[in-house]
Amino acid sequence: MAIEGKSEAANAPIRLGMVGGGQGAFIGGVHRIAARMDGHFQLVAGALSANPDRAKASAAELGLAPDRSYGSFEEMAKAEAKRADGIEAVAIVTPNHVHFPAAKAFLKAGIHVICDKPLTSTLADARKLATLVAESGKLFILTHNYTGYPMVRQAREMVAKGELGTIRVVQAEYPQDWLTTPLEQSGQKQADWRTDPARSGAGGCVGDIGTHAYNLACFVSGLEAESLSADLDTFVEGRRVDDNVHVMLRFKPLVRGNRTERPAKGMIWASQVAPGNENALKLRVYGTKGGLEWHQEDPNYLWFTPYGEPKRLITRSGAGAGAAAARMSRVPPGHPEGYLEGFANIYAEAAAAIRAARGKKGKAPKDVIYPTVNDGVAGVAFVDACVRSSKKNGAWVSLG
Repeated sequence: MAIEGKSEAANAPIRLGMVGGGQGAFIGGVHRIAARMDGHFQLVAGALSANPDRAKASAAELGLAPDRSYGSFEEMAKAEAKRADGIEAVAIVTPNHVHFPAAKAFLKAGIHVICDKPLTSTLADARKLATLVAESGKLFILTHNYTGYPMVRQAREMVAKGELGTIRVVQAEYPQDWLTTPLEQSGQKQADWRTDPARSGAGGCVGDIGTHAYNLACFVSGLEAESLSADLDTFVEGRRVDDNVHVMLRFKPLVRGNRTERPAKGMIWASQVAPGNENALKLRVYGTKGGLEWHQEDPNYLWFTPYGEPKRLITRSGAGAGAAAARMSRVPPGHPEGYLEGFANIYAEAAAAIRAARGKKGKAPKDVIYPTVNDGVAGVAFVDACVRSSKKNGAWVSLG
């Protein structure tokens, strides 16, 4: 277990370690930018690659002390837990199959975990990890970064306040085109592991970006899926995982007071073989009183249409935006905030929770929101259900 009684000022930078994210990695650099954007974290240790030479070279590039560069996450968890100045949190930015064993090692060492999505590569591991988090008493933050966008928080707040009425329809789509050809056969690192079921899990596109669409739909609407019907396709010859996904969703009914609302329905399309689409994540939510629409590639704008009235544009720092959006904003009106800032907002929320955990009460303010291990389990359950349904020719299956 981590050494108790480590002294740190309440607002001192949080000592952060990283697993994965070495030379040639993409998401590790994104996490490092996000972690340092607001000055909340200081990267002090890492097991940056399974390749020892690459791990050492990566650590040197990042200015880590040689004795804080480790050959494995197991070694790192044990060593850092014993240090008086050991890490308080670890960022896990590896391929999916490493998430579970790495998170397990650090939780057992008494260290908070910040983990990239999806939570794990199997539902069984996801459930085991949720149990480990509960037993450890440590924080677990899942970096579904789109939940950190200001206008996503604005949309969530409007739905929660009832401005859309009873939710009827939720639609999310996430098309990309980068895997339109068999890129993995070229040796491109990101394509290679994402299309390898041993590392990505049974779901390809559905696990990589379909989980983002599903998470966003649930985060904003406040709904939880009960069952789904999925059609997973692999269009590129020789590819071992899906690269296009169509899903129909039936959500659980919400109970408000003594009234049970009629269950909402949903649709999700995710594709990595849709030419002309770079990162075209979109969300639409429709209720009895109005509808919302948000596009990730134009993230400062949220369209709101009260039923029977003209469509209204709500901007990130302009008229109509509320406190939830303001908490996530850094720059003046008209200046774009997006992908990196969204990640940084999740790290800022994590920092608030970790600093609160340093104190006696240990609880962050109520407005601190981040995806938890339970959101991660829901995401992996979604992937699992999609794979099961598609194997049954799109039969309706329950989640879980």
